[in-house]
Amino acid sequence: MQFLLLVYIDDARLAEWPEAEFDLQMRDCFAKFDALKAAGGLLASQQLEPPSTARAVRRRDGGLRVSDGPFAETKEYLAGFNLIEAEDMEAAVRIAESLPWTRVGTVEVRAVRDMDAVRDMDAVRRRVGSPVPSE
Repeated sequence: MQFLLLVYIDDARLAEWPEAEFDLQMRDCFAKFDALKAAGGLLASQQLEPPSTARAVRRRDGGLRVSDGPFAETKEYLAGFNLIEAEDMEAAVRIAESLPWTRVGTVEVRAVRDMDAVRDMDAVRRRVGSPVPSE
């Protein structure tokens, strides 16, 4: 199964780390993910630019609105993601627990829905729901 590890960071807590601690945690994180990638468990991993550089796009009541980030009054913001392959949710949570970012933010673990399976399911529903020609 695929899982998305969404990494949320609190800048105030991150700023409490001395630079040497941050560097150590980054190296440790990269080493863990290099090993996970080599084992076929890491499919993608990226950091995101700060929320202040983002835009939010919304359609409401027939209108389009594009606004600058940040988008909500919150200390933590989405800083990056890791798309992993894991046996089940418990295995994915164990990987998330090993990340240093749980100390300065939150790592949300979400199962990734198989869009091909959703398409197939929708096609089956349409076939089953359609009238069967009579003979």
